[in-house]
Amino acid sequence: MVEAIFIGAVRKQPMSQVQEVKAIAGEGLEGDRYCRPGHPESQITLTEAEALEASVRDYEIEIGKNETRRNLLTRGVALNHLVGREFRVGDVRLRGLELCEPCGHLKALTNKDVIKALRHRGGLRAEILAGGVIKVGDAISD
Repeated sequence: MVEAIFIGAVRKQPMSQVQEVKAIAGEGLEGDRYCRPGHPESQITLTEAEALEASVRDYEIEIGKNETRRNLLTRGVALNHLVGREFRVGDVRLRGLELCEPCGHLKALTNKDVIKALRHRGGLRAEILAGGVIKVGDAISD
């Protein structure tokens, strides 16, 4: 399930939380800084709420849901298992491309050890195959 949606209109600036967003096939999320043709790896990113909870439990590092710099915060789905697979978020069809490991840039923006806390659970980069509107509460399915 989609628990929250974030759009980052400007690089390095805080991301805005929205209740719904238009996903444009082959481009990205309307209003997001990465929305442009020809960059499938940047079209949409997802991360698990459970990973944020684990970072507190395992490392005592609290990472705000908007600090991940990912577009969709999900619950109840193992995103790592979606690499190379097609799936749906509501009516929008996506293809999981690669894991979205935490990086030095994210560490610098958050001033937290996100690399340790989110290693191998930093999220998923996906390509938008068929567009539509993604809403908070949408199911994630095959």
